[in-house]
Amino acid sequence: MHYKRVIPCMDVDNGRVVKGTKFIDIRDAGDPVELAAHYDAQGADELIFLDITATSDKRATVVELARRAADQVFVPFTIGGGVRQVQDAHDVLGAGADKVAINSAALARPELIDELAQVFGAQCVVLAIDAKRRPDGSYEAYVAGGRTPTGKDALEWAREGVERGAGEILLTSMDRDGTNDGYELRLTNRVANVVDVPVIASGGAGHPQDLVEALTVGADAVLCASIFHYGSHTIPEVKDALRKAGFETRPIAANPLA
Repeated sequence: MHYKRVIPCMDVDNGRVVKGTKFIDIRDAGDPVELAAHYDAQGADELIFLDITATSDKRATVVELARRAADQVFVPFTIGGGVRQVQDAHDVLGAGADKVAINSAALARPELIDELAQVFGAQCVVLAIDAKRRPDGSYEAYVAGGRTPTGKDALEWAREGVERGAGEILLTSMDRDGTNDGYELRLTNRVANVVDVPVIASGGAGHPQDLVEALTVGADAVLCASIFHYGSHTIPEVKDALRKAGFETRPIAANPLA
């Protein structure tokens, strides 16, 4: 049976989970590993940590985060931030992460995707794409938290990334991120239709129905941050909504901490 996944995401800045609206109005949401353990116990299917700390020595930070998380959580987790070469990924995966997410480093040097897939396998490589809608209705890939355009068409980049070996696409609408207005369904559907790997919908979840809609248009998994961090909804609550909508999810009782 193919389960749809509910994935809490933790944006980590200087060791703390933060969340804002389109990466502004940032609020503190707690310790990343404590939150991760809480979500694990609630029935999260996977976890994603994205280190957004502005430091040149980010690799040491994410390696330590991976090590701490591996000691506390039992579900698979992905770490992004600081992975710019194969050795960086080796260190993070060796510390306990199951996957690495790459974004700006892959845009700067697309061959990085090929190298990571060849060494670790596509299942360990998540290509994160931050996209904004252009006036003509197309979508452009951005970096720096949605502040810097790359000139790269987001759909073409998703297709290229998968051809190079990415095993999953983490797709964030920067127009919706943190707004709680729902995912960008048109973007999600378009990317899901051009790649043959799972697409994780991200950016904008505010209610369980938003998750249902993202899965309906083709997402394989749904990523959420603020609705969980600030207690407006729980993982059991959203999984119940997904099941009622006809989507199979991993039973929460299967979690060793439940």
